[in-house]
Amino acid sequence: MSIRRMASIRTLDDLRGLAAALGVDLPVDEAMEIGPDAPLARPLIRKGGPVGNRFAILPMEGWDGTEDGRPTDLTRRRWRNFGLSGAKLIWGGEAVAVRRDGRANPNQLMMDDATLGGIEGLRDELIGAHVEHFGTDSDLLIGLQLTHSGRFARPNEKKRPEPRIAYRHPILDRVVGVEDDGPLLSDDEVARLVDDFVRASMQARKAGFGFVDIKHCHGYLGHEFLSAVDRPGRYGGSLENRSRFLREVVAGIRAEAPGLEIGVRLSVFDLVPFRPGTGGTGEPAARGPYRHAFGGDGTGLGFDLAEVSEFLSILETLGIDLLCTTAGSPYYNPHVIRPAAFPPSDGYLPPEDPLIGVARHLSATSWLKARHPGLAVVGSGYSYLQEWLPFVGQRVVRDGGADFVGLGRMVLSYPEMPADVLAGRPTSRKRVCRTFSDCTTAPRNGMVSGCYPLDPFYKGRPERERVNRIKQEAAERMPARNSP
Repeated sequence: MSIRRMASIRTLDDLRGLAAALGVDLPVDEAMEIGPDAPLARPLIRKGGPVGNRFAILPMEGWDGTEDGRPTDLTRRRWRNFGLSGAKLIWGGEAVAVRRDGRANPNQLMMDDATLGGIEGLRDELIGAHVEHFGTDSDLLIGLQLTHSGRFARPNEKKRPEPRIAYRHPILDRVVGVEDDGPLLSDDEVARLVDDFVRASMQARKAGFGFVDIKHCHGYLGHEFLSAVDRPGRYGGSLENRSRFLREVVAGIRAEAPGLEIGVRLSVFDLVPFRPGTGGTGEPAARGPYRHAFGGDGTGLGFDLAEVSEFLSILETLGIDLLCTTAGSPYYNPHVIRPAAFPPSDGYLPPEDPLIGVARHLSATSWLKARHPGLAVVGSGYSYLQEWLPFVGQRVVRDGGADFVGLGRMVLSYPEMPADVLAGRPTSRKRVCRTFSDCTTAPRNGMVSGCYPLDPFYKGRPERERVNRIKQEAAERMPARNSP
């Protein structure tokens, strides 16, 4: 399979032609609009206050906190960049563990009394940069993402999994070394974890955050509960039970931190885990019926959003109107969550053209938004579009397919993209994310995350040489298949 690189797409007709050849429906506008009435510039008016435009910054972990969960200068730099981006919705900023055994790596931020001041300082850094560049923060909404990494927890050593799981998984247990029921969380342990999420939410409110995101995506614990169809007891089986963890967290927040808004970042569909196959191309790790994909169609290779829509109805009954859509997991099917032409060092070559993955994100989000118009919805999966991201994002927002265009990897290389788009300035081609996946390769090999190919700051760091060497070794195992 040959994949045409997005950097070679020079016109909108080329982009439409590629989408047509792939058989996907890609919404795209002919020209960008500027001014206060432009689709991406219009504020979203909501009961919690206006959000000044339609760009959102998605949460990213930098693997650059201290061992006790505090931010470092690298963390603060990233949050300053969030502020100068011009985006008015900061969705979570960073995945912050609610307790030590829930950290995805030994340098993940953690919320407790000792780290509260440092995490509050991140918000202050962001606001300071935003006000300096844009004059006001009155229409800026900043949240904090709270998480327990569950099956993918590595709290003490970067290379040693210490999973805590919701249920035994026929494929993923082997991936993280689960051999018996020891890592299973009991119902009593889950109830204590609920208390930790509530306590961390109270601290987030104290630090000045406008909302907390109770993370339900990417195979982490909240997301795993949603597929716990085989778990007995209060937290498994029916959707009512599988959503109980979230409902109990929300009840606790409403009681202990009144006024704090709540959002959910949700993997709205999932597929079977993938692995490198012939020639390094990703292939399903198992064939046949697959019952552990929330939002899946039972085959492991397609999605069915009916139960997801039921879950969104639960969010609405809980008074939650902030939703950020994503999909899959970076650990077991990264091409689903993060369409890219170039895989990370421990990944696999894409089994499909990444533009198909982008269209899958957009269509799923649009379907859900149409059925739940009262939710303020942030979409994901846009960075692969590169220079054409604004044209697609504007059309999606114009058509009501989402309320916000969420940016992740793009902000590491080009944080000012939203500000440039809103001002009508041309995008800076040399800073556009090309999905080289170095921001994933680095942390997977124990280094801090950043854009080593394009960000001059990370280009100058000593890790760059090691990242390049690891990429070269991976390329020799997985020959590139991209056409020029």
